[in-house]
Amino acid sequence: MRILIAIPVFNEIKYVGRVLDKVRKHHDDVLVIDDGSTDGTSQYLAGRAADDEIKLIQHESNRGYGQSIIDAFDWADAHGYDWVITMDCDEQHEPEMIPQFVHCIHKDRWDVISGSRYLEVRQDDDLPPSDRRSINAQITRKVNELFHLGITDAFCGFKAHRVSAMKKLNLDEAGYAFPMQLWPRAVAAGLRVAEMPVRLIYNDPTRHFGGNLDDPQNRLRHYLDVLQSEVSRIRHPIRRAPRHEASACVCRG
Repeated sequence: MRILIAIPVFNEIKYVGRVLDKVRKHHDDVLVIDDGSTDGTSQYLAGRAADDEIKLIQHESNRGYGQSIIDAFDWADAHGYDWVITMDCDEQHEPEMIPQFVHCIHKDRWDVISGSRYLEVRQDDDLPPSDRRSINAQITRKVNELFHLGITDAFCGFKAHRVSAMKKLNLDEAGYAFPMQLWPRAVAAGLRVAEMPVRLIYNDPTRHFGGNLDDPQNRLRHYLDVLQSEVSRIRHPIRRAPRHEASACVCRG
C-alpha cells in the first residue's frame, strides 16, 4: 500500500519548515503543491526538493486550493500511489495524526477517510471564528439532507483518499468550494466514507480567503451555488439508504 502525504501551500513561509519537519518524522513520501507563492515559500521548497526531502509541484500563478488537491491526485496516480493523505500547512492539522490515518487506510474498508473537528469535543479545541463555524454547520447539514451522508464536518482538509476512487470522480472545482463537488460525486459513485476525529485548531482567525469570499455571505452563497450545480448534474436521484448504510462510519486509529 503506497501512501503519499500531499500538502497544498500558498504563502506559508511562516509555517512550512516546521510542518515539513514534523510530517517527515511520520512519513517519508511527501508532495508539496506550491500554488504560486510570492513570499519566499517557493524558493524554500525548491531547496528542500533539491535535497530530495520532498516532491514538489509549483504553479506559476495561484490556481486555487481545489486545483492543488486535484494535481496531487493526478501526480499520485501517475507515480503508482494507492492513497493520498491531504493536510494543510498552517499548523492547523497535526502531523501526529498521520499514523492514525495510515492505520485506518490499512483496514481497507473505505475510500475516503475524512478528519472531523466536530465529531468529538475536546477540552483543548480552539474556538473558530463564528462565521466559519456557522457556514460549516449550514453546509454540512445541507449535504446530509441532500445525500444522507451522515458526516459532521464538510470542510476539513485533513483527509485520506483512495487514488483509484478519486480518478472516477472527474473533479475540476479549482477553488475553496472543492468539497462541494467532492461529496456529491463521492456519493453518486458509491464511495465508502468514514470520519476520524481530529483536533479543532485555529492559529490565525484573521486569515483570508481572498476576493469576495472574505465576505461570509458571499462565501456561503458560492458554496451553495456549486453544491446546487452538482445536484443538477446528477441525472438520477440519490437512493435513500437505510440509516446504518447512509451514515458515515467512524474510524479511530
